[in-house]
Amino acid sequence: MSASRFLVTGASGQLGRLVIDGLLKIVPASQIGVLVRSEKAAAELAARGLHVHNGDYSRPDSLKAAFAGVDRALLISSSEIGQRTAQHRNAIEAAGQAGVKLLAYTSLLHAGTSPVGLAEEHRQTEADLKASGVPHALLRNGWYSENYAASIPAALAHGVLLGSADGGRIASAARADYADAAVRVLTAAEPQAGRIYELAGDGSYTLAEFAAELSKQSGKAVAYRDLPQADYEAALVGAGLPGPFAALLADSDAGAAKGALFDDSHTLSQLIGRPTTPIAATISAALKA
Repeated sequence: MSASRFLVTGASGQLGRLVIDGLLKIVPASQIGVLVRSEKAAAELAARGLHVHNGDYSRPDSLKAAFAGVDRALLISSSEIGQRTAQHRNAIEAAGQAGVKLLAYTSLLHAGTSPVGLAEEHRQTEADLKASGVPHALLRNGWYSENYAASIPAALAHGVLLGSADGGRIASAARADYADAAVRVLTAAEPQAGRIYELAGDGSYTLAEFAAELSKQSGKAVAYRDLPQADYEAALVGAGLPGPFAALLADSDAGAAKGALFDDSHTLSQLIGRPTTPIAATISAALKA
């Protein structure tokens, strides 16, 4: 692996930082490049000995510089919903021009058939990857457990966990689990091009079960209240969330009710060589924090 050159885009985000931590356990810092937008993040990562490139998905020239000389890259999906297809296309073109041998992309669980609105831009990017001819692997990440852990403070304060997932089962995993999967794929000795990984947690739960576990661990009674999608979205807006983000969360919950966040293939734990993080452990960590 000493001759390999790696690149992690979106490296200053929560997932990106975990991927960097994992790569540094296997690969010398001198072999790792990162693409970041903020100067503060750039300085922090440069201090760790990484090759830092300032830029973003909307600036093709910055992408060309970042991908130059890279063998294997991780394209972490953009956070700018509505702009992601074009942004990802810029990165794919830069990877192709640089002759990247493997481009791993963080897509969405069952992206090809998912009813979740988030899936559409992932489907478009997957199609662009296929058309590009760039050797690639798809990391179809399921829901992050941290997404629901973020609702714990409000649930404890009001004694109610709101949602719109009905009895849909959610096979989430911790962000660190998905980061480990990305590291495994980037550093694998066996060929990864053409592989599609449907990644999700080993266990699953309904939001009613989540609320019950939260009650058990916190010692405070928390009930789950299922709302129509529009009402849940309105409640999130009322709680101070930006409209587009509230719509995204409500739509994802509605998708969960249709099974969109469930998978029992255990592909993730098989890939990382250990069980995924149970939701009870994520709840425990959130309560301690």
